[in-house]
Amino acid sequence: MTAHPDFPARLSEGYRAFLGDRFISEQTRYEELAAAGQKPEIMIVGCCDSRVSPEVIFDARPGEMFVVRNVANLVPPYAPDGRHHSASAALEFAVQALRVKHIVVLGHGRCGGVQAFADQDSAPLSPGDFIGKWMQILNPAADKLGSRRAGEALPLYVERLALASIENSIANLLTFPCVRILHERGKLKLHGAYFEVATGVLMVRGADGAFRPAVADMPERVSPIRCVGA
Repeated sequence: MTAHPDFPARLSEGYRAFLGDRFISEQTRYEELAAAGQKPEIMIVGCCDSRVSPEVIFDARPGEMFVVRNVANLVPPYAPDGRHHSASAALEFAVQALRVKHIVVLGHGRCGGVQAFADQDSAPLSPGDFIGKWMQILNPAADKLGSRRAGEALPLYVERLALASIENSIANLLTFPCVRILHERGKLKLHGAYFEVATGVLMVRGADGAFRPAVADMPERVSPIRCVGA
């Protein structure tokens, strides 16, 4: 059988490699998932940036993580207004149907969405109808963080804003009744994490709001950065 002429060759080649390697080694798991359905314990809210794949970063097996990706890894506030809400629908499904035990908001360095939001003098990410409105979810984080400090380089401010956005998304998670109730009962834990693309360093938000290396043997970072009030 010949490959579909319009399908990207890179995808066909990758799929062929998958069939000949990973699928064979994990075929039993795929069969179990097909028969019993998915039961992931972890939901990841990540960015759709092609450089930041949660399954790759966390070396996940099939069925281990329920992943939702959008521009700038944002969680909108609870708004049952009858409109289309993709991120909220996925969250509702993960919490109420799949009964995940952890939700991780995974931000990352050099995020184009956060950069465009922070640099009002730059060109918008897109001339379309949706990204600008979507990025307004960042407004509370930006207001709480405040303006750029005198002499502060834009990349550092963008990083601080990205961390503040993670904090804001966790706060928005708690506006969903199904999340808040389970979290208050200790049945659902909320986490923030930040992946630096260039170095591979993963920072995890602690109870005090500071981001620190996820594991002890990670490359050293200059200092942990508080996501609000740094």
